[in-house]
Amino acid sequence: MRIFISAGEPSGDLHGSNLIRALRRQQPDLHIEGFGGDRMAAAGCELVYPLCKLAVMGFLPVLANLPKFLGILSKADRWFRHHRPDAVVLIDYPGLHWWLARRAHFHGIPVFYFVPPQIWAWASWRVKKMQKWVDHVLCTLPFEESWYRERGVAAQYMGHPYFDELHQQRLDRTFLDEQRRRGGRIVGLLPGSRSQEVEFNVPTMIRTAARLRRLVPNARFLFACYKPHQRERVRQFLRGHADFPIETHVGRTAEIIQLSEVCLSVSGSVGLELLHALKPAVVMYRVNPVTKYLAEKLVTCKFASLVNLLADRPLYPEFLSTDCESRGITQILHRWLTQPAEREHVVDALKQLRERVAQPGACTRAAEYLLATLDHRLLSRRAA
Repeated sequence: MRIFISAGEPSGDLHGSNLIRALRRQQPDLHIEGFGGDRMAAAGCELVYPLCKLAVMGFLPVLANLPKFLGILSKADRWFRHHRPDAVVLIDYPGLHWWLARRAHFHGIPVFYFVPPQIWAWASWRVKKMQKWVDHVLCTLPFEESWYRERGVAAQYMGHPYFDELHQQRLDRTFLDEQRRRGGRIVGLLPGSRSQEVEFNVPTMIRTAARLRRLVPNARFLFACYKPHQRERVRQFLRGHADFPIETHVGRTAEIIQLSEVCLSVSGSVGLELLHALKPAVVMYRVNPVTKYLAEKLVTCKFASLVNLLADRPLYPEFLSTDCESRGITQILHRWLTQPAEREHVVDALKQLRERVAQPGACTRAAEYLLATLDHRLLSRRAA
């Protein structure tokens, strides 16, 4: 049996790798191929194209990379035609994945969407694409299953695969002990995994850190960078701001979250990691004016943060705009650091939410569902 899996950004690469391992545990002789990144390749995926290296979002960046996307789509179409996988599994990353679903459907290959895009939040009319080109939606949020089913899409709730990773996460104790020996009140700065997120959000984070340091003199700040070149970019922003303790680290997001009393985070799947660690956080996301205009026209949900969506209330304050809002962000972080009762109130609410939604096993459930569906399809074909 051949399965083609496609992921276009770091979080999808992580979920894809865990799904591959879950599939292999149940059926070791599977041949798995697809688009993804280093994690999927390490899990045993034959990487047809390293799509995660092209992770972009927003209208203008996608437009600038349009020739590359067209080439990738052509490569996928040829692969589907000549290799004919038994299923195509798409992980998040709408845009290109709509087109991959369309080509797989054209070739008669069943399509499974794992970690589906949040179309209930923006441009819900795109559910028509799910209806036309996707056979099974494997939902990650509790309310998605009924939303899709009400619109005629076959959907099953699996849970969020990020909690699979978090429950098996191992922290670097040496790093933790070293940081704790240095003392101070640690504030985590989480600028996101995409380079364009770093460009837009880091200046506001630095201004917030400088303001907060004046109010809390023993505060120090740890930047959690995803890649080395992003750390270098953060260091460029930091020039001229060396008069207070602010460090940059690569590959230490989990440790920095664990060490921090509070965090300032770009909106994204890292919110689930903050929930898992029960860390109060302010969520921010700066965008260019064009993206902001489009978002205002399309987005229909109340919140940007996954944690707030799961809670259906603003546990994490959100600052989403084209402007620097460091003053307002600083006020909230300062209040949490100086008023323990307010901070504990947030922690208690996070604890209740974690007990309700943060259960591992999504990748195992998705693998079981996928293989059972394909086995049933194969038996039906033989009977016919």
